[in-house]
Amino acid sequence: MILDDLANANRYYGLHPRIRAGLEYLERTNLAELPTGRHEIDGKQLYVLIGRDPGRGRSGAKLEAHRKYADIQLCIAGQEEIGWIPTPQCRQIEVPYDAEGDGMLFADRPETWIALPPRKFTIFFPEDAHAPLGGQGELHKAVVKVAL
Repeated sequence: MILDDLANANRYYGLHPRIRAGLEYLERTNLAELPTGRHEIDGKQLYVLIGRDPGRGRSGAKLEAHRKYADIQLCIAGQEEIGWIPTPQCRQIEVPYDAEGDGMLFADRPETWIALPPRKFTIFFPEDAHAPLGGQGELHKAVVKVAL
């Protein structure tokens, strides 16, 4: 898991070519003007989901994990909090892995909570179970899905 400011995105360009492309997209795009929904960057290999959702609070945030994609999550507006725990430590499967949607849910609770104010981003890899929308109030976010 990585947490940083978008101003430092270039530090992570070397991780993977699509991570670089995803970060560059976040840097150059006026995300506040994008409508809610899915926006293609490079087909199924790289796309962004724009969400405007109410925060669920820590008690309502669900741990999720992926196998094929990394998530770059960026807060556009609001005060997001995301829970985290290593995926191998999750023991309580709530929704089994769905290969088509590349996701599964756990009933386990995060061991760490990450504050994600505007312009901060996280990168979650398959070994990172994460619980988004743990903040309060209206959250405006971009989630770049990066095929690994």
